Amino acid sequence: MGRNTLIAALSAALALAGLSLPASARTTQAELKPVPGGFTFEQPVFGRFDQGSLQRGYKVYAEVCSSCHAMDLMYYRNLCQQNGPFFDPKHPNSNEAPICKAIASSIKVPDVDQDTGDATQRPATAADKFRNPFPNKIAAAASNGGAAPPDLSVMARAREGGPQYIYSLLTGYVSPPAGLTVPAGKYYTPYFPGDLGSAWTGAKDKVPQGGFISMPFQLSPDRVTFDDGTKSTTDQEAKDVATFLAWTAEPKQTERKEAGLAVMIYLLLLAGVLYVSYRTIWRNVSH
Repeated sequence: MGRNTLIAALSAALALAGLSLPASARTTQAELKPVPGGFTFEQPVFGRFDQGSLQRGYKVYAEVCSSCHAMDLMYYRNLCQQNGPFFDPKHPNSNEAPICKAIASSIKVPDVDQDTGDATQRPATAADKFRNPFPNKIAAAASNGGAAPPDLSVMARAREGGPQYIYSLLTGYVSPPAGLTVPAGKYYTPYFPGDLGSAWTGAKDKVPQGGFISMPFQLSPDRVTFDDGTKSTTDQEAKDVATFLAWTAEPKQTERKEAGLAVMIYLLLLAGVLYVSYRTIWRNVSH
């Protein structure tokens, strides 16, 4: 048997093996929802984060998400860094930015009394990490039905679909279809990938898409009051917090795009110079 024939036979066998997997072994989710107006940062070269959306998204995280979800890779000073939610050119040093100092000082973080060694709390500083809502993962799991809520620092990069997935998940809670048994303490959403075969009593070829999630619906209208007067709808809250999580996952995205654009311009100019040089040097030389 030739090499090409052997490779083709192995490929066909793997494909058939994949097709023969039982339906219960696969995970499915509904197609992600379109985001109203889209995300301003999604354009590959000229896309930028909308600072107003970042500020609103941080407020949604601070007032809703932070009660369960940590962001261990984020520091309060990051909020005031260049292209961040509260960046102010007048205060380029994010550690000294007044608004980040004010945000941090309003939050208590764990500390140790230097005289007695007892656990205590103190106002955070801009150099502190975002406050973790739980002292450890065991406590986090115990407070949430046995499953610790995931860290949100890089969630927009860790999930397929990124911010669009986050938006779809947060706005996509619906009543379970007839024939689907939802376990106690769980909630059905068509956008959370999962295996519903064992909980489905209907036709085997009509198992609904989606999965069960431990987090109940969170973003009700007007749950968060936006400081800029933007109407606080479920869609707006979800879009803004998805934008904020996209920024926390890649806070240097804007600088990367700007550097990439500069490199592209440089390469184009260099190509032009090389072409002119080539034409000048070899103009009178026969080929």
